Amino acid sequence: MAFSSDMADGVDLSRKFVSESELDEKRKKRQEEWEKVRKPDDPEEAPEEEYDPRSLFERLQEQKDKKQEEYEEQFKFKNMVKGLDEDETSFLDEVSRKQCLIEKRRRDEEAQEIKEYRISFCTLKRTQYYCHGS
Repeated sequence: MAFSSDMADGVDLSRKFVSESELDEKRKKRQEEWEKVRKPDDPEEAPEEEYDPRSLFERLQEQKDKKQEEYEEQFKFKNMVKGLDEDETSFLDEVSRKQCLIEKRRRDEEAQEIKEYRISFCTLKRTQYYCHGS
């Protein structure tokens, strides 16, 4: 679909004025849209579009700045977290290794104590059996 230089996005740029009938038609469409979304507490008439005296560049720049702020806000806390360096990771690895050794030693000691208890219990049972049983 080709556009002439005077037509961009369906808007006739060669015209310098808007007729009253076009304004009425736009108001009517805005009123119809307003009726679809109007709540009981809202006024009957559709509110007029706010006039923004700023240039298009200023309005677009404001939108761009808002998007940039939102983007930076998303990653603000992510950038605050610092990773661990090599010394810190090696220290934590060493602490973890020592904790594992301590746990293994504790389990081995418990296993040895249980083994000794069973041996002494069996010895005691045999002694009682031979002394009192026969």
